[in-house]
Amino acid sequence: MKFTRLGHSMFKLESQSGKNYLIDPFFSMNPGCGDLATEEFTKSIDVVLLTHAHFDHTEGVNAFKDYNPNVQIIAQYELALLLMNEGFPNVMPLNFSGTLKTDDVSITMVPALHTSMYAELSDQAKYGGVAAGYVLEFTNDKTIYVSGDTGLTQEMKIISDLYQPQIALLSCSDVLTMGPREAEYAVRNLLDVDVVIPVHTFPNEKEAVRGDILKQLKEAFPIVEMMVGADQELAERLKDHKTKVVIFGFGETKIINC
Repeated sequence: MKFTRLGHSMFKLESQSGKNYLIDPFFSMNPGCGDLATEEFTKSIDVVLLTHAHFDHTEGVNAFKDYNPNVQIIAQYELALLLMNEGFPNVMPLNFSGTLKTDDVSITMVPALHTSMYAELSDQAKYGGVAAGYVLEFTNDKTIYVSGDTGLTQEMKIISDLYQPQIALLSCSDVLTMGPREAEYAVRNLLDVDVVIPVHTFPNEKEAVRGDILKQLKEAFPIVEMMVGADQELAERLKDHKTKVVIFGFGETKIINC
């Protein structure tokens, strides 16, 4: 399984069959990647998965309307309806424990503990449903748990027991999601995974692909500065544990075989 980190929570997963799955597209104010609102990039994506409605997890879907309007989008029911009403033609609504099966992967929506509002920075803010995570069970490949933005929740134990993921993309930035302390607890006590990939952390000035965007983002949202470096802290906390913490640089691609 090939993973590429494109932002604080945006990852691209490439399956063995060559299909590309994009999690939580965030383009315009993303310091962790170059300009992805392009025809070339959007047409390379087969499926878009949205964990919740906040702008830093959905803003990039508008580029797909321009360049790849028929891309498959998967979202929690209320968010899916909002996108359908905006003219997106190929949106699949899921709700908790619901599964979409294809020849490549089974995608199951699982609970997350977080809030969700659509277009929350505008005067058109709308209720965005309930935040979610996903379990992706790839054919002849790994099973991956995508936590989405979440606090610590006992649901993770059920997810681990039932779906038995080997890899977890686990939020750990603190402030707006659980932090390294809670993520460590989840790995030690709730999730029996081989690999954990920390997410929802932002780059520092040296790591940022677009330094000007990082500066603008921190000026608009000063709390971004508080969500830097938590991935390293999680790795330190779990250095004695069997689960391997794999930290991605922004723009970095890795193949994980565990």
